[in-house]
Amino acid sequence: MTSISRDRIAQHLDGAAPQRRLTGMHASPDSAPKTGVPTASPEAAAPADTAFAAELATGAGELLMKLRAELGFADPRALKDTGDRRADDYLLGRLAAERPGDAVLSEEGEGETGRVGTARLDADRVWIIDPLDGTREFAEEGRDDWAVHVALWQRGLGLTASAVALPAQHATLRTDRPRPVPSARAGAPRIAVSRTRPPAEAAAAQAALGAELVPMGSAGAKVMAVVAGTVDAYVHAGGQFEWDSAAPVGVALASGWHASRIDGAPLRYNNPDPYLPDLLVCRPDLAEPLLAAIRATH
Repeated sequence: MTSISRDRIAQHLDGAAPQRRLTGMHASPDSAPKTGVPTASPEAAAPADTAFAAELATGAGELLMKLRAELGFADPRALKDTGDRRADDYLLGRLAAERPGDAVLSEEGEGETGRVGTARLDADRVWIIDPLDGTREFAEEGRDDWAVHVALWQRGLGLTASAVALPAQHATLRTDRPRPVPSARAGAPRIAVSRTRPPAEAAAAQAALGAELVPMGSAGAKVMAVVAGTVDAYVHAGGQFEWDSAAPVGVALASGWHASRIDGAPLRYNNPDPYLPDLLVCRPDLAEPLLAAIRATH
């Protein structure tokens, strides 16, 4: 199984680099920045918010690791359901207690914290969370490609504070500890794709660039594999929601990676309908070749 090198993760946890407001796109002729809210403004995050995001993601991850040890893997459905519920309860409980004025959009939320909630549309601060990204991998013994996502969206700024915990890899990546994007490497690009439904767009990129497709679990684990340099890109077109990509995209952009829709358009968050079906995260120099290959499939 492919996972992120812990040595590389450690570099991300103690690094520092200048941050900037980001559209989510890098020097692609067909993806010029559009007016409106940027995808991310990591430099605008309050340090307390970023620390809180990382604490939440890490805490939920620790809870999930203990649950794995407690319940075991004999009943995957029970493990998945219990993990989703307990991690969501933990995150919502702490947000309600420590950020009571903020709105929440959660994959597992109901009412105002779920996808049909409307209070968040008028809120200035919205936490977009995925308590357990990659439930399938979480319930498979030995797999470490699952994650916890915590991101803060702020009006006029887009994503600010974000953190992605990889509990089974003992790491949490966060927007205030970015690392420079590595130089282009020799050899075929490696593209992370879904274990079960790699999209036609990824196959087109494979053919056009001679790329290698690398199946992995959760969206968060895939994007963090890009950030760690284990793979060069992540191409997804099989349907996602905002909670699947918000925190991973925030972390990736803070380190200077390209992140956009697969047509090159900016990623926008806190929409009335949180369905955000596709995603490209990659090294900036690969953005245009990948976008060109993807365009050929449409």
